[in-house]
Amino acid sequence: MMRLDRFLCETGFGTRSQVKDLVKKGLVTVNRTVAGKPEQKVDEARDTVICNGKKAVYAKFVYIMLHKPAGYVSATSDSREQTVLDLLCKELQKGIFPVGRLDKDTEGLLLLTDDGDLAHLLLSPKRHVDKTYYAQIEGCVTEEHVKRFWEGIEIGEKKETLPSKLQILKSAAVSEIKVTIQEGKYHQIKRMFEAVGCKVLYLKRLSMGTLELDQALKAGEYRALTEEEIKSLKQLTGQQI
Repeated sequence: MMRLDRFLCETGFGTRSQVKDLVKKGLVTVNRTVAGKPEQKVDEARDTVICNGKKAVYAKFVYIMLHKPAGYVSATSDSREQTVLDLLCKELQKGIFPVGRLDKDTEGLLLLTDDGDLAHLLLSPKRHVDKTYYAQIEGCVTEEHVKRFWEGIEIGEKKETLPSKLQILKSAAVSEIKVTIQEGKYHQIKRMFEAVGCKVLYLKRLSMGTLELDQALKAGEYRALTEEEIKSLKQLTGQQI
């Protein structure tokens, strides 16, 4: 048994103050009855809790989708910088870590979990998990760039980058593109564009494997993954469901 507000925090519905506000507004039900108080007890294994129209699922592991804003580092701790964990309620911070990293100035989808096996499989180079980004580029991106990205770019590593799918949304002095890569080298996309004479002005991750950024999440907001999203990630990585 645990407090309702703690249960809602640990299932990704917000900070302690945010979930208390949801309870006060009558947006939380326990076994079809509107919850009366944030401190009421719930059985995480048996009770059915609905928060703002969505079922709260308590699982062995925690899976959180964060819309990472710029200005935060993808780490569990840092002596000088704010980390992505600082955006989560305290109940969620223990044992959780970001799957991979986004640069400090990069926004978008970031998965946080305490499921080490899933994280390892998603990041394994052998898995070739797609990661798609939207970017604004200083410089005119052309079909020649599309060809070069697909062939592989020399960015100072032992090998050229794996084939990357570059899609031009707008070709101008400041171009807009989508790019899908299967690696996660340090500053990879920035280095790839620098190698072809362009500069990344803005970068946002849209998806990782089967997981897509929820467009309803504003920068800095987060939510628990749905059962279907977790299932899809496990299928992608070959895990048992």
